[in-house]
Amino acid sequence: MSEAAQPTGPDLTQGVAASLLTDGKMLLGHVGEDAVLLARRGDDVFAVGAICTHYNGPLAEGLLVDDTVRCPLHHACFSLHTGEALRAPALNPVACWRVEQDGATIFVREKLKRATPGKLSAGGSLPRTVVIIGGGAAGNAAAEMLRRDGFEGNITMLSADDALPYDRPNLSKDFLAGTAPEDWIPLRSAEFYEKKKIDVRLGARVASIDAPGRTLLLTDGGRLAFDALLLATGAHPVRLDIPGFDLPKLHYLRTLDDSHAIIAEAKHSKSVAVIGASFIGLETAAALRERGLKVHVIGPQARPLERVLGPELGDMVKAIHEGHGVKFHFGTSAASIDERGVTLKNGERIDADLVVAGIGVRPDVELAEQAGLAVDNGILVDAYLQTSAPGIFAAGDIARWPDPHTGASIRVEHWVVAERQGQTVARNILGYGEAFDAVPFFWSQHYDVAIRYVGHAERWDRLQIDGDPRARDCEVSYFAGNRKLAVATVSRDLTNLRAEVELERTRVV
Repeated sequence: MSEAAQPTGPDLTQGVAASLLTDGKMLLGHVGEDAVLLARRGDDVFAVGAICTHYNGPLAEGLLVDDTVRCPLHHACFSLHTGEALRAPALNPVACWRVEQDGATIFVREKLKRATPGKLSAGGSLPRTVVIIGGGAAGNAAAEMLRRDGFEGNITMLSADDALPYDRPNLSKDFLAGTAPEDWIPLRSAEFYEKKKIDVRLGARVASIDAPGRTLLLTDGGRLAFDALLLATGAHPVRLDIPGFDLPKLHYLRTLDDSHAIIAEAKHSKSVAVIGASFIGLETAAALRERGLKVHVIGPQARPLERVLGPELGDMVKAIHEGHGVKFHFGTSAASIDERGVTLKNGERIDADLVVAGIGVRPDVELAEQAGLAVDNGILVDAYLQTSAPGIFAAGDIARWPDPHTGASIRVEHWVVAERQGQTVARNILGYGEAFDAVPFFWSQHYDVAIRYVGHAERWDRLQIDGDPRARDCEVSYFAGNRKLAVATVSRDLTNLRAEVELERTRVV
């Protein structure tokens, strides 16, 4: 997470020449200590906060799209009219200032007061009680959006976790590396949920769903009625099934407790074996290398991430990690774990005080199956994220939805997608009839190198490279036939935003 930028550029209260701000252009300045972004759309000039409220990204280096501005880091989107955070991962708005033009000069005046949520404008009858199963990205975003849109009914969030909703991507990145304090991790404070009257029940588990009766049975014997239900149960790690699978030195990384446990053991460990060269496995390797541990990564493939990113970016990632001292053991897998370390199937021994496995996750669809909902490697939902049972929605890692950009039914395990789906579900619970059409986006951090990926290419037969992955400056496009499905970039954040817009405008009829 970057630090907020210091105010720079002209003092906008003193005025700037209107000729500097042509249509579609942005100008970074300041009002007092506040960094302010001026943007022109046609005859309208807007002044909004210049720092993204997610990870303090510089909006002036982002992209204007219609009457919004998008952050170059993680693609948060803000309204130029209201400052509202329209799309996750940003949840908080940016401030707005009044703009006045006097002749050929533009002045920024006082900061505007934020409007309170208005009355719901959706038609039809509204639910009185909304229940959310899951306290992760999708569940939290849905609860927030319900209140942001003026819903005044009951909201209950049932979370199996013992912590309030938190920033899961950070668990394998800065927090695990020791460069992010714990107060960065919660998405919201306990006071926020209390003020918004969102009833968050931690350690709560659901035994079964009575879909026709609109009732949940909890494992503690309690019952809970609902008018609308969101399933946001996420996914659970695939577990190793080898000798030593039950040793305390073996860890998985999914929850805040998992991250805490790995950090605690890393403090008195000298070496770690990471089983699995997945994004989570490699980010864990980088984080623990930052902590000074000797790191081994084990995987059956020839290079990391080749299936998703292709051989060129796979080689780039491998070189980055090797440059930081990580040793790879490819073309094999773990055969057993013991007190000394890991034995590989090729007979090699790796001494390791700590073992972390990251070999994938499975969607948690057991409740949906028991309730008779349509399931196929995820919960099947329609374009509005509604399941086969009316009034019951699914979002996040468990949802398989019809993607209008590829024409396929897809399920992805990305944090930003989960949050945006939660927001769409909230609006559809309120009757807006909003199809989910966001293009998937994720980012992965490897020391000081970030990979940003937009789109979805489950299978691709051709890739096109602009730039040089070896120089860590490139754009890689993934095609099926002549259709571009996805774009990955390194050191080209604005290019990634432009690719997002391009893919948004590509639809399969």
